Amino acid sequence: MEAGIVGLPNVGKSTLFNALTSSKAAQAANYPFCTIEPNEGIVPVPDSRLDRIAALIKPQRILPAALKLVDIAGIVKGASEGQGLGNKFLSHIREVDAILQVVRCFEDEDVIHVSGSVDPVSDVEIIETELMLSDIQTLENALPKAERSAKSGDKEAKVRVAAIQRCMEHLATDQPLRKLQLPETEAKEISSYGLMTAKPVLYIANVNEDDLEGKGPLPTALRAYAEKIGALVVPVCAKLEAELAELEEPDRGEMLQSMGLTEPALAVVARETYRTLGLQSYFTAGEKEVRAWTVPIGATAPQGAGVIHTDFERGFIRCEVYSLEDLETYKTEKEIRQNGKLRTEGKTYILQDGDICHFLFNV
Repeated sequence: MEAGIVGLPNVGKSTLFNALTSSKAAQAANYPFCTIEPNEGIVPVPDSRLDRIAALIKPQRILPAALKLVDIAGIVKGASEGQGLGNKFLSHIREVDAILQVVRCFEDEDVIHVSGSVDPVSDVEIIETELMLSDIQTLENALPKAERSAKSGDKEAKVRVAAIQRCMEHLATDQPLRKLQLPETEAKEISSYGLMTAKPVLYIANVNEDDLEGKGPLPTALRAYAEKIGALVVPVCAKLEAELAELEEPDRGEMLQSMGLTEPALAVVARETYRTLGLQSYFTAGEKEVRAWTVPIGATAPQGAGVIHTDFERGFIRCEVYSLEDLETYKTEKEIRQNGKLRTEGKTYILQDGDICHFLFNV
């Protein structure tokens, strides 16, 4: 699972990406399209539960969950028609699972805005419109082939035609596809199209250093817009986060403390991106390592086991589960077991966020 960082040119997108991935590279120049090919990075997902488990288990190492992020070049008005190498950039968005849109919520005369003035809602609408126009184009191109296959009696093609038509009718109302609930069979038939407005979105408000909580008029306007479409907004000062990312851990902590913060805003971005992707973590804990494993929300115990190794899913017998709260109460797994708090779950068990698991299997 991966998320793509998008936005208009000069909104701080690449600065944010570099900070997220702790890149020490020089910041990109202040002009559009400085990111031509999408840069990729792996970002750990901060999770205080790992440290709480490790404090009692005392492993040799701790491994957090991780996200794959893709920095996609700036999109401009007309991208769906090829403006600013738009088609090339839009194709990169089709390949990701969620969209992180960086929205400029700061004033700075030295940083040019492509539209001439800072208006976060207008910026969001420009990109949303371009993505919708591109989706319409994708569906229009796919429909004739699907219709020909459907006329020949292909049952799956008939479902595909119905899905395409339903999506086109919805987009005609100027609404993104993430607001359309398709039947599972139809959604499956068009999943390969990579329709961009069907992807979940998280807005990152790039704010001034004097408005770290995003309470000023610009991020407030963005938050009001996001609430209407059921999306979240995370305020981040990309410039400040880039400075923090350059510091060693002790200096970073000192700087955060001086600003009255407990963690970098990027930690919040990583966690919210994780949730936006529909992901959660379960843990394994032993002397060698305490590790967070990533699974989709709703995954069964065998599916969770398969994340570790496909043999674990194929030969799944049962799962032994306990909670972090039980570990903190009883201190050791042995005591948890002796006090009857170690649960045994079967193939139909739905993993819960924060479960600590042992999988028993036979292949």
